[in-house]
Amino acid sequence: MNIQDSVKQYYGEVLSSSADLQTDACCTVADTPGYLNTLLRNIHPDVRARYYGCGLIAPLALQGARILDLGSGSGQDAYVLAQLAGPDGEVVGVDMTPEQLAVARAHQDWHADRFGYANVRFLEGDIERLGELDLKPASFDVIVSNCVINLVEDKKAVFRAAYDLLKPGGEFYFSDVYADRRLAEDLRLDPAARGECLGGALYWNDFLNMAKRAGFADPRLVTDRPLAINNADLRARLEPAKFHSATYRLFRTDGLEPACEDYGQAVIYKGGLAESEKAFMLDNHHVMEKGRTFPVCGNTFRMLKESRFAPWFEFIGDETTHYGIFPGCGAVSPFGQNPDEVETSGACC
Repeated sequence: MNIQDSVKQYYGEVLSSSADLQTDACCTVADTPGYLNTLLRNIHPDVRARYYGCGLIAPLALQGARILDLGSGSGQDAYVLAQLAGPDGEVVGVDMTPEQLAVARAHQDWHADRFGYANVRFLEGDIERLGELDLKPASFDVIVSNCVINLVEDKKAVFRAAYDLLKPGGEFYFSDVYADRRLAEDLRLDPAARGECLGGALYWNDFLNMAKRAGFADPRLVTDRPLAINNADLRARLEPAKFHSATYRLFRTDGLEPACEDYGQAVIYKGGLAESEKAFMLDNHHVMEKGRTFPVCGNTFRMLKESRFAPWFEFIGDETTHYGIFPGCGAVSPFGQNPDEVETSGACC
């Protein structure tokens, strides 16, 4: 049985509800913001019972947006996003598991009646081959996925397709599982480890390089947490590897630089963004208080200015003058740090 068929079987036949999961990789709903919990109450119980995602993936500023949900499963995220997008937006869910799609589609009319509009549709397809679906390039404002990229074999294809399907300035906002090392082949192919989102977890540094090669030059980590493996046998097979669930945002912003460069630029968050009135969080290093001048590197400046977030910001400066690497962003000058006498024995770098 190949990996794709193994995943289909695990999610279509082995799991009958979220209670059957053997890890907490897919159980972060306790951290769901209050306003999203309100929206979840508008989701059909059958849809919620077959939910296996890593929390609820819902970035801000989605009103009127066209959204693609990769690995939409039973449809919970898609139906929440539909409420955030509103009647002028659209959500397209893609999933390869017929049993999951059947649940999602069975309740489309129920949700349309509940919301007062119909703006969700579901396509059966493999997210490794999105080009085979009737999806127009550069047509989505936002793409989301919820703990599914680890389940596919050709992860590079997913990132390349996501880049191609986003509009310029669009965003791929997703949650997934990452390992602190590359896993052995037997673990990668283990049906339970794979189905529980661990066997196919990317080594975090491989992910960063993969995303950059696909065109997402500056991946931004939003949140992360360590994972617990509740099944003792599965835990023993995976040790000593450690796993994290993490949410990243990748912007299709062409021409971003490989490092954080300082041009003396700054932004001011004006407030007014729903559910983020006092401060806006771009990532885990950029939390911008309303009304406060916030110095930023050139990449951050462009991410905000060229994306759907621009209306909520004032932008100060341009790229006329370059001041070097932005302070505190990890990269430092290689010069002036060598000892007086350098060892001549072999070294890795």
